Amino acid sequence: MRSHILRWTTSALLVLGMRGLDAQAPSPTDWANLARYRDANAQLAAPAPGENRVVFMGNSITEGWAKLFDTLFAGKPYIGRGISGQTTPQMLLRFRQDVVALHPKVVVILGGTNDIAGNTGPSTIEMIEDNLASMTEIAKANGIRVVLVSVLPVADYPWKRGLDPAPKIVALNAWMKAYAARAGAVYLDLHTPMADERQGMRADLASDGVHPTARGYALMAPLTEAAIQEALRRP
Repeated sequence: MRSHILRWTTSALLVLGMRGLDAQAPSPTDWANLARYRDANAQLAAPAPGENRVVFMGNSITEGWAKLFDTLFAGKPYIGRGISGQTTPQMLLRFRQDVVALHPKVVVILGGTNDIAGNTGPSTIEMIEDNLASMTEIAKANGIRVVLVSVLPVADYPWKRGLDPAPKIVALNAWMKAYAARAGAVYLDLHTPMADERQGMRADLASDGVHPTARGYALMAPLTEAAIQEALRRP
């Protein structure tokens, strides 16, 4: 009996450790984690005249990226609003608070991988598409230009094995590219330069197959900056 309990405990801790890489359990009273950036948003001054403020909206990939903004985007008024583990419905719920209310000129949206992983329950590709389209429409209605970033390549999620996400990610990215063209958004393809032969993340760019290392973020940064500049040139 004791050995059985020990085996269960070890397995449970392993699963929790894996999920900790990109999955925070949402609060039952604040499912979208609106409290996370509420104080920071309140303390943020309005953009200065001529300031090209950019907000990065996403999950843990964006959250980790923001920690490197001072070096990767030195001197740029770029603001990170990523929350680990979030799916696109959660991002959509906080989009007005964490993006629109900050009055950026551009929003960089990177989300969808946690939906495919099922972090907040099963999601179809169409559900993810609807949420990305809704965020794009809200941004455009408020005069904010949009950069839609491809979902980064993943062959297997370490916290939820066996889902075969690679073809789903490829399909979602194909839709995103076509939708961006229709919607007047900029599509940023980070999947192609970061994918290996299995359509997973290149081993030299991520230690766990999902989250970029500093080297991965260094690859992403100039491509993202080019996409932001393209968005700023648009009317």
